[in-house]
Amino acid sequence: MTRWVPQMPSIKTTASLLLRVLVILSILVLAGCNGPLSTLDPSGPRAAMVAMLWWAMFWSSVALFGLMMALLALVWVRPGFGSKLAPSKWIIYGGLVMPGILLPVLVGYALYTGNRLLPHALETAPARINAQGVMWQWQFSYPELGDLGSTGVLHIPAGKPVDIVVTSGDVIHSFWVPRLTGKIDAIPGRENIIRIQADRPGSYQGVCAEFCGRGHTEMRFQVRAHAPEEYESAVLEAAE
Repeated sequence: MTRWVPQMPSIKTTASLLLRVLVILSILVLAGCNGPLSTLDPSGPRAAMVAMLWWAMFWSSVALFGLMMALLALVWVRPGFGSKLAPSKWIIYGGLVMPGILLPVLVGYALYTGNRLLPHALETAPARINAQGVMWQWQFSYPELGDLGSTGVLHIPAGKPVDIVVTSGDVIHSFWVPRLTGKIDAIPGRENIIRIQADRPGSYQGVCAEFCGRGHTEMRFQVRAHAPEEYESAVLEAAE
């Protein structure tokens, strides 16, 4: 009586299966890369920096995952693969050397990006707008344009950097316009500055990114970027 022995899949078959899985996962991930609150659909230079950092982290993790799956596949289709290498060397090379090379590069790039996001001094000082978070809304005022009061919509000139002076009137909030810039906390009694810029005129959504109570999910606002020649008139009209 002949005993049936299961056939192990070939390396080519295993690699093909893994490739299909990665393609499907990539499609699912990329399907969520756009939208009004997507950091992966930037409309400003600072948001583009954040998106670039995300992609660098993403593809690094994909490469690392692919390497681990390739090693797993080799062990599966070729039992005993790697047995000539001592376990201590697997730990040293795989657990210390490889992360020791990859992680410092990613951390260094993240620190470099974070430094570029800071509101460094420019030859021409950017316009300044005050943003105050109060449960559960945002209030914006434009001191450089006169005593215009405040408005629930943030108006900015397109194509120009603007410094937003962020503070809070009660608890800690967080100012975030995903498609235009990073995020920064709004802290009572403290002023934090974040630079924002839109590539072109349009409307963008902003949110509070720090849980601040039962109305947190409704603490949203709009950013309207206007052509530079229309900016002041838009602010004056909104303040009436």
